[in-house]
Amino acid sequence: MKNKKQWILGLVVLVALAFLLVWGRDRMHFDFGVFRAQLAQADWGKIGIGTGCIYLAYLFRSVRWALLLRHNKKVPPFSLLGTQVIGFTAVAIIGRVADPVRPYLVAKKTGLPISSQIAVYIVERMFDLGSMALIFSVVLLTASEALPHPELLMRVAKGGLLATLAMAAFTVGVRLAGGMIAAFMERTLGVFSNKLGHSVGQKIRTFQTGLDTLRSFTDFGAAALLSVGMWILITLAYLETTRAFVASPQLAAMTLPKCMVLMASSMVASGFQLPILGWFTQIGLVAAAMSSFFGVAPEPAAACGAMLLLVTFLSITPAGLIWAQFEHVSLRKITEESEIGGGELQGDNAAVSDMVD
Repeated sequence: MKNKKQWILGLVVLVALAFLLVWGRDRMHFDFGVFRAQLAQADWGKIGIGTGCIYLAYLFRSVRWALLLRHNKKVPPFSLLGTQVIGFTAVAIIGRVADPVRPYLVAKKTGLPISSQIAVYIVERMFDLGSMALIFSVVLLTASEALPHPELLMRVAKGGLLATLAMAAFTVGVRLAGGMIAAFMERTLGVFSNKLGHSVGQKIRTFQTGLDTLRSFTDFGAAALLSVGMWILITLAYLETTRAFVASPQLAAMTLPKCMVLMASSMVASGFQLPILGWFTQIGLVAAAMSSFFGVAPEPAAACGAMLLLVTFLSITPAGLIWAQFEHVSLRKITEESEIGGGELQGDNAAVSDMVD
């Protein structure tokens, strides 16, 4: 059912894009020669640095997952690197439906229940969200340069910081009294819908199970430092890749605060990742952000958007495909198996997807 909905959504987006191309063909000038020249003149050394930062970030992911496992099973810090690389390769090629592949592969590799790994995955995603919001907010709130739509960006930055603090408080509350919070939400939301109340309560209990991996402030601090360090690397990858387009004055002089705006637009676009088609929608949205916020011409904006997608999202796929061959893993088969495993675990596969997406 989820695959069917995803393909229907993809078809709708494809039709919409086709309509926009036909509508804008005579209204917007796009020179493919300039587009190719932008790519040819790019500083490939900076692009290489950006790619290296992304690959290094996968090492951080492996160490973090191993840290979150250590109270249930101690594994070497880099032993889970393959599960991360293969899992993100599946998402890049198949789409967000492949998100459960990573916890499923970790469960198979370690012999732990998939329920525990989905719980760890939820905690991991919470750390990702919190780290990204923290970096985004701190950079924008301390920026000394003029930014486009400053009042809006300041409101977003302050909101992100408050959301991070609220998320931390909620996490502590669930860690200490998750059962009570889940029961309260079930009773409260059950007044409107028993299904909704049960779904939210189940998510909170699953989240609490994942938080059992953080049994001290040392555990929490280590996971937080790894998360922030990883997202600093991802931020540097965005910044170096954008600055690589030396033929565009706006991109070559890109600053960290401006880069955060591009990262935010890219993260929003990647949240709706569809197989293959999602690559082009993400390029289009990021290029549109460059043009509207910073006045970048359409050709360098599209070239930079395509390279950002390649570096930050698709660059891992060659390694993932090779690793999958060595591990005798079929990406499509493992995606289907992980969906089934998640559905059997929760009894409500949609509820799990809503939580981890």
